[in-house]
Amino acid sequence: MSVNQQIPDYELDDLLVVTAPEQLRALADPLRGTLLELLLERAATVTEMARAVDRPKSSVAYHVNLLTEAGLLRVVRTRRVRAIEERFYGRVARTYYVGVLNRPEDKQVVASMNGLAAAVAESAAAHAADDLRCTLVHARIPIEQVRSFWAEVQEVARRFAQIPRSGDQVYGFVAGLYPTDAPTLPDADSPGDGRG
Repeated sequence: MSVNQQIPDYELDDLLVVTAPEQLRALADPLRGTLLELLLERAATVTEMARAVDRPKSSVAYHVNLLTEAGLLRVVRTRRVRAIEERFYGRVARTYYVGVLNRPEDKQVVASMNGLAAAVAESAAAHAADDLRCTLVHARIPIEQVRSFWAEVQEVARRFAQIPRSGDQVYGFVAGLYPTDAPTLPDADSPGDGRG
């Protein structure tokens, strides 16, 4: 595959903010999540997706129809094979953002727990084989820097998704940024800092 070749091999929006109940229900199913991930590589037919996930074609077709009806998938091209028109499906956006962008912090929708839980389960074998690359860091920073940093993380995720496909192993990339109750040191000049 050429380094300049577009991944996936069809046009799609960069971001879709998902708030509709039918879209949220569609994203909640692990198999549908897997199908959406597959389509980040390239457009695929129901037959190809069924083969990739080792499920019956009828079952995959059902899930593809739900994703299409929810506005998360679409037919990106067709081709004639004998007397049948074969449909290739693709995502409508590279990133599905669950929640509402730029809401006040006290009302922000917490999402992506399914993604983090899936990553924990999916990475268990890699952890056991000592082949897991992971880091957890805490920092006390203002919300403006959180937003800026998260935009950089999303760009890294987009670059990861654009790497040309090769090799025998599929790697997962997960990132999360969330408020915690981790302890913090008092400001250096505050009373009771032990200087006196």
